[in-house]
Amino acid sequence: MKNQTSPARLADPFASCFPSHSPQAPTPSSSRSDFTAGELAMSIRPLLLPEPPGEVDRAPEIFAGGVAAVRRAVVIGNGCAGAENQCLGLVRALGLADRLTLYRIIRPTGGINKWLHFLPISLHKMVDQVLRHILSNTTFTTLFQGKLSAPYPVSNVQSLGLSSILEADSKRIVTMVRDTFEKEGLAIVVACGRDTIPYASSVRCLAPDNVFVIQIQHPRYRLDRFDLVVTPRHDYYALTAKGQQEVPWLFRRWITPREPPGPNVVLTSGALHQADSAALRIAATNWHDELAPLPKPLVVVNIGGPTRNCNYGVDLAKQLVSSLHNVSETCGSVRISFSRRTPQKVSDLILREFSTHPKFYIWGGEEPNPHLGHLAWADAFIITADSISMLSEACSTGKPVYVVGTEHCRWKFSDFHNTLQKRGAVRPLTGSEDMSDSWSYPPLNDAIDVAARVREVLAQRGWTVG
Repeated sequence: MKNQTSPARLADPFASCFPSHSPQAPTPSSSRSDFTAGELAMSIRPLLLPEPPGEVDRAPEIFAGGVAAVRRAVVIGNGCAGAENQCLGLVRALGLADRLTLYRIIRPTGGINKWLHFLPISLHKMVDQVLRHILSNTTFTTLFQGKLSAPYPVSNVQSLGLSSILEADSKRIVTMVRDTFEKEGLAIVVACGRDTIPYASSVRCLAPDNVFVIQIQHPRYRLDRFDLVVTPRHDYYALTAKGQQEVPWLFRRWITPREPPGPNVVLTSGALHQADSAALRIAATNWHDELAPLPKPLVVVNIGGPTRNCNYGVDLAKQLVSSLHNVSETCGSVRISFSRRTPQKVSDLILREFSTHPKFYIWGGEEPNPHLGHLAWADAFIITADSISMLSEACSTGKPVYVVGTEHCRWKFSDFHNTLQKRGAVRPLTGSEDMSDSWSYPPLNDAIDVAARVREVLAQRGWTVG
């Protein structure tokens, strides 16, 4: 063919560097048709090629020693403090807390949107856009949309030590990971919560060679879309004999999970969190002047709020008030904190009973939050049964933990409390306790245990965290 290059020319990339000698075309300077072997060797000067740069022969730094290094973490959060706290706790345990990028999934807010959280987030955003279009410039806009231009609240940016939080977008995350791969190396992606599931699975689908994706909390289906799934053991309560008895036969096919945990599932006793030994040492120093001088024993009371699987009201608050009055004689000092979920009626009752009591201090929600200081300095804890996160944090200290309201829990929450009791980590609050009595147990170290498993799986892949 006309445009095809001669194979002979391609065979020698340096052919153009030598003089051309053809048997049919003798050179003008010689009457002979060719040279002898000796004359040819004398006539050609040696060709000196430049040495290749040293970096060419060396593997990129992230593959030093033939092992790929994971040097950064990407967290996909849903705006819920409990869920994001689990992600950040695992990142801390992996030693990547100072190399972290946080993306947050932002649902539409205002007006009717608060009733649309049951929808998948993509559908929710689509409905929101339709409503914005239909209801624009009408008298119904405020009713359905609220303050459309109100910014999404970012309440824990400062506490995370981050200057900004980016809105989650799978393609944007993949682009960032790939564009910075040569310099920053591989990335661990950690997500938690229902809304994060499609984002985390998409990142793994689009960039499987650049990321290791961990989904915290059971995604309910298609666990193979993640490298690891981290979930509490009580999420599999439906598969136990007792769990099967509690579920009517007609509804069993709708209860998830329906299969035992696979090889990519890591089971925990409770929730992951950031209250590791290093964080508590820092908190002990920061809160020394305020908490160290308090009379001992210092008892910390954490009050949550009712949930679907642990429902209660003012009745539990009255039970707690009675028990606190009974044990206060053996307490040196008591500090009480409420959560975001604490009902107003419950907090009002506690305030009426103890706001003027000389041994009691009630935190009013102002900054700084004393939570880590309480974990570091408390001699014992009293916690409502609804909060798996608060119980997990307290049980990581190895100090006495008393629980109030376990009789209100059902289903997997009940199984969680049974697990803690079998470990000797918690006891029910009866009101007859001597709070100066001390007892201990092996602390819960779920974040450390999960981090160790992550390192094992990475090593099987030829990756390491470093």
